Amino acid sequence: MQQTRKHILEILKEQKEATIDEIVTSLTDRIGKITAVTVRHHLEILRGDGLVAAPAVRRRSAPGRPQYVYTLTDRAADYFPNNYQGLATGLIDQIKEQLPSDKVGDILSGVAEQMAAEAMIPDAPIHIRLDHAVAYLNKNGYSAAWHVNGNGRHILTISNCPYEQVSSVNPELCKMDRRLIEGLINVPVTRTTCQLEDEYEACTYVINIT
Repeated sequence: MQQTRKHILEILKEQKEATIDEIVTSLTDRIGKITAVTVRHHLEILRGDGLVAAPAVRRRSAPGRPQYVYTLTDRAADYFPNNYQGLATGLIDQIKEQLPSDKVGDILSGVAEQMAAEAMIPDAPIHIRLDHAVAYLNKNGYSAAWHVNGNGRHILTISNCPYEQVSSVNPELCKMDRRLIEGLINVPVTRTTCQLEDEYEACTYVINIT
């Protein structure tokens, strides 16, 4: 990302919200003199990228022209350092250490069921349910797609695991994914390939329609 836009994201992260003039002041302290026109240009690019929200009116305690402030979107959080993987790994390790395996499975199944319920996929023909399931999975970091193979079987593929570093040492999460898919489409599935275990390019699930 262009350096000035990185600085703008950092300023909004630190200040929570800022006007054009406030951003200009902070940028001038960091990189030297910059104009409001240039800042607006960078903000529009960041808005187009989904990282900065549309400006909102700041409440004023005295009469005067309204001030418009800019804030970060939730998506912008991905541009700052985090340790989600480390936290998730630590939590799962502690759960597995303190609970029997069947209880761990129950917890992960509960997570899958909650995610599937939140997706609110309609009770519709299987191809519509699969379309909704793929959209939900892609929105949550999976790279999913489905097709009908030469034998007329519905096949769902996932080529990216959003928590690959965690699942590589916690295969229980692969079972959670299977339960999630079954919950999304309300049909049993059989996993035939796995990226982690078999070094395939994707995890493949056969939809067991009776």
